[in-house]
Amino acid sequence: MQEIHELSNLEILLRLLAAFTCGAVIGLNREFHNKPAGFRTFALVSLGSAVAVIVIEQEYGTGPDAVSRVIQGVLTGVGFLGAGVIFRRMAPAKVAGLTTAAAVWLTAGLGVAAGAGQYFVAFTAAALGLVLLLLGGPFERLLTGRKKKPDKPPQDLEPPT
Repeated sequence: MQEIHELSNLEILLRLLAAFTCGAVIGLNREFHNKPAGFRTFALVSLGSAVAVIVIEQEYGTGPDAVSRVIQGVLTGVGFLGAGVIFRRMAPAKVAGLTTAAAVWLTAGLGVAAGAGQYFVAFTAAALGLVLLLLGGPFERLLTGRKKKPDKPPQDLEPPT
C-alpha cells in the first residue's frame, strides 16, 4: 500500500497558485477575445482540478489507482462544461466555441498537473497553449487564405431548446 505523504501548507499554496496562474493566463486570452468563457471560468476550472488532486493525494497518497480515478473524473466532468460553450449556428455545418471548449479542457489538465506538483509540465503546457491561442488563428488564415472571424458569436445562433 502507498504511504500517505502529508504536503506542507507551503507546498499546497504553491500548487494552488500555479494552478490559478495557469488558468488565469489562458482565461485572460479568452476574455480579451470576448469568448463565452473567460478569466474567472478558466481560473476556477484549473484551481478546482488542482484541489481535487491535492485532496486525493493528502487523503489517499499518490497511489496510481486513486490519482487515476480523480484525473479521469476531472477531465470527463470538465468535458461537459466545455460542451456548454459550443454553439451550433443556423448555417449548415457551422460550429462556434470549439477552441474555447478545448481550452477549458486544457486548463483542467493544467490544474491537474499543478495539483500534482508537476510545475514544469503545467507552466510549459500553459505557455504552449497560450502561444497556440495567440498565433493559431493567424497561422490557419495564412495557410488557408481565409479572412479573420469576428470575435463575438454571430446573432444567427439557434435559440436554446
